[in-house]
Amino acid sequence: MQLSQRHQEYWNKNLVMTTVLMVIWVFVTFVIGYYARDVFSFNFFGWPFAFWIGAQGGLAIYVVLIGVYAWYMGKLDKEYDVAEGDE
Repeated sequence: MQLSQRHQEYWNKNLVMTTVLMVIWVFVTFVIGYYARDVFSFNFFGWPFAFWIGAQGGLAIYVVLIGVYAWYMGKLDKEYDVAEGDE
């Protein structure tokens, strides 16, 4: 099945955004988690900051990533006239 040029542009923009957000996710999950004890060696509200990053900071960033993706895809859907109608 051949995709139209407009559909191909839509799909490429979706893939670029997904790739960017996945790179951020990998960085937060693995890189920050791996180096947290070395880089963040101070206490934050009585807990080691590395623990706080792993327990709270990562989760907050994941929620932000979900929000960014939903916002961007809503904008992209409207731009390419594929948005779902108000029900």
